[in-house]
Amino acid sequence: MMRHTKPVMILVKPLKSFWQFLRQVTGDDAYERYRAHHANAHEPGSLCGEAPLGRQQFFKLRQDDKWSKVSRCC
Repeated sequence: MMRHTKPVMILVKPLKSFWQFLRQVTGDDAYERYRAHHANAHEPGSLCGEAPLGRQQFFKLRQDDKWSKVSRCC
C-alpha cells in the first residue's frame, strides 16, 4: 500500500496550487485575504483600532456594494 504514496504525493502540490488559484479567481478566498490585509494594515495598538468584520458582515457588505451599482440601459 505504501508504494502508491509517492505518486499521490506528486499530485497533491499541483492540486493544492490549482485549488488556491481557483478560490482566488472566484473570490472564494476574499474573506481570508481581507483578514490578512487587516492584520497587516491595522496592527494591534495602532491609532485605527478597528476590529475586523465578521465573515457574515464582510460578505453582506460585498453583496450590497456589488448590487448597489447595477446599471441598466432600460
